[in-house]
Amino acid sequence: MHSFDLSHPWIRKVVCMVVLCGGAVSIAAACLSSIAWADDDLGDVTSPRTPAATSSAASSGASSATTSDIDEAASTDSAQSFDTSTVTVSAEDDAAVVTDASFGLEGFNRAQVGSDREINGSYYGYSYYIGGSTGNVVMITSAQGVVVYIPADQAAAVGFDVNDTQACQQLRNCLYALDGNNANGGSVVADDTPWYFTDQQQISIQGVTFSFDREYKDGQYYASVISDAGQDVTIAGSTPHLDLGHACFAQMASADDVALVAQPTPWESLCTFLSHIDYSPLWVTLKTTGTAIIFIFILGLAAAYFSQRISPRARDVADSIFTIPMVLPPTVCGFLLLLLLGRNTGLGRWFIDVGCPLIFSWPATVIAAVVVAFPLMYRSARGAFESLDPHMLDAARTLGWSNRRIFYRLMLPLSWSNIASGTVLAFARALGEFGATLFLAGNYLGITRTIPIAIYFEWMNGNTDVALFWTVIIIIFSFIVILFINIWSRHTTRYRKAGETR
Repeated sequence: MHSFDLSHPWIRKVVCMVVLCGGAVSIAAACLSSIAWADDDLGDVTSPRTPAATSSAASSGASSATTSDIDEAASTDSAQSFDTSTVTVSAEDDAAVVTDASFGLEGFNRAQVGSDREINGSYYGYSYYIGGSTGNVVMITSAQGVVVYIPADQAAAVGFDVNDTQACQQLRNCLYALDGNNANGGSVVADDTPWYFTDQQQISIQGVTFSFDREYKDGQYYASVISDAGQDVTIAGSTPHLDLGHACFAQMASADDVALVAQPTPWESLCTFLSHIDYSPLWVTLKTTGTAIIFIFILGLAAAYFSQRISPRARDVADSIFTIPMVLPPTVCGFLLLLLLGRNTGLGRWFIDVGCPLIFSWPATVIAAVVVAFPLMYRSARGAFESLDPHMLDAARTLGWSNRRIFYRLMLPLSWSNIASGTVLAFARALGEFGATLFLAGNYLGITRTIPIAIYFEWMNGNTDVALFWTVIIIIFSFIVILFINIWSRHTTRYRKAGETR
């Protein structure tokens, strides 16, 4: 037997080429396996590329279910775009019929995610809970393809044939329209995604087994996805691998039996939307901001006037104290107020004893708004007072004017433009206060829920339309208030200039 000398340069080159070619072949095979779904364009599934056996793990617990592979599954052409113009969807987005179709869908609902955990100690793959009964049309979506199961008895009752391309396209358009209306910001099926239709309870597509109407728990039915070998197909790098998305469920019925509530007109939709809005955040916001701006205006002017009558060193300290809420995060202000006025402090207990608890109450919303908006008023008023000619004020004192008269007759009128600007800024800041209010007052509907808090929690709860409505309201309201103050300030400035020219 001859031995090879691996130290020879030509032998090393040959060995390296063999290794590289082998690695390339392996990578190509993996890539082809991972894109097998993408290659199966709709209408190109007349025969399976690799016939696969049914997974024993996927079929356990349901031995009576029938099984088919890809050649028995009908499909539609993926190149054809969706035509939802022929679909009429109910006002509740839970039912739809298609023009010239003998069937319709009702009771539509959507599961955004499924579960990859074991059920009753057994692993069946990635599973979607259907409900307590069988007989649902099930649509399972993934980036590689969409599989639609139509129960055989329902298909026969309405004359639906999974091998009829036109009927499958009609069902696809119907499901696509309902799915899009119920997405609520979730994923939707791409136009070029392959669709597969079957009336079998179990179907194998390119090494992946889809099972439907399976009772994995007593009285609980699921649809599941698993590899033919009983492995998880959602793990990155697995072969085969699917990027599974959501699932949809509905009941198929005769088109004449599907009860559709007509879609309302835009005006009717607006009236219905407005009639179901809870307007308490608006009243809480107006009451809070209106009360807070009174305190802000008085305290801001008083603090600005006070800072002009103390020594420069004391003024620096006072200015730092008055301005610090403007640079602190609102949540920090709310947290400090909560520590100061909470139940565990002497001040907080005193307010509780007198029957006026502050935290998590409407007065807390006013306190939070005053604290965070006060610095804007104070800084504007102080800047206005500092810009006044001190000689003019001294001249007024030589004429025997009191400080009170000087303040009301000289300082306020001459500084009004800046004071009005500070009032507008403080009002806008109080109107949009969120962090400190939520910390100190909480979120109680009709009591402490202001518009900014309502926007946040409505958005968190998925009520994007309501959140957008409150956003538009607060923008419009702020615009009107600022415009009114600007017009009033300009009118006051003209009046003062007219008086100076006389």
